[in-house]
Amino acid sequence: MLHFTKLHGNGNDFILIDEYNEKIIRDNKKAGFALKYCDRRFGIGADGVLFLGRSDIADIRMRIFNSDGTEPEMCGNGVRCLVKYALDKGYIQDKAAVQTLAGVLTISSRREEKTWISVNMGKPQFQRTQIPAKGSGEFLNVALHGYEVSAVNTGVPHAVIFVDSLDDPELMSIAPDIRYDPIFPKGTNVNFVHLDSRNEITIRTYERGVEGETFCCGTGSVASAAIAYRLGKTGKSVKVNTKGGELRITLDDAACMEGTAECVFEGMLEFTP
Repeated sequence: MLHFTKLHGNGNDFILIDEYNEKIIRDNKKAGFALKYCDRRFGIGADGVLFLGRSDIADIRMRIFNSDGTEPEMCGNGVRCLVKYALDKGYIQDKAAVQTLAGVLTISSRREEKTWISVNMGKPQFQRTQIPAKGSGEFLNVALHGYEVSAVNTGVPHAVIFVDSLDDPELMSIAPDIRYDPIFPKGTNVNFVHLDSRNEITIRTYERGVEGETFCCGTGSVASAAIAYRLGKTGKSVKVNTKGGELRITLDDAACMEGTAECVFEGMLEFTP
């Protein structure tokens, strides 16, 4: 029997497997585990699986596998969920460092009615070679599939599109065309953004690896705020509204994301490692 914990960050939900004291699932089995148990009809159901382990260069290590079995470099909501669990277990203190494929992230937390977790997401990368995207220079207001598309890497690649209405039924239909456009060699996540004010935006995100809309995307929220600021549409501090709740993004030398994470339930499943 295998113990798991179900958590979510603003509705972006994850299965967490605790490998802090011992490796439970072999590395070559992790992708298949995610494919099987993220299924919402025949598994537990989740957007991805988090594996929490020890690190030689940070306090803890995060690996994440999407519901399609792919392993992204980073996930903002996933980091908050992992940190929430590690805090509750006593693995880390209120200030800690988390190793990810995108690098080591520093976090801090404060406890109110909920646990608020602030993650230093690093500096958004705007050059096409960093996103990656074909061509040179920055990827800003590029005509693509009938929209003006900008792109940035906030741990993973994100396309950002400003729209007048997020209720347009075409948005999630056109998102896969942008996500798979060959201009993005590794594919991209796609964010549709409505500008509410100089310090507030609302977004919808089509997530690479989930291959559909998610309730919230942390790296997408950072990307949307970063592009909005880059284009002069907002200031450095932005409230980002998502279907699952709000995130607070601050852009200084690095991007800081603050939001909550919650444990939903724990359980046991029949699984042979």
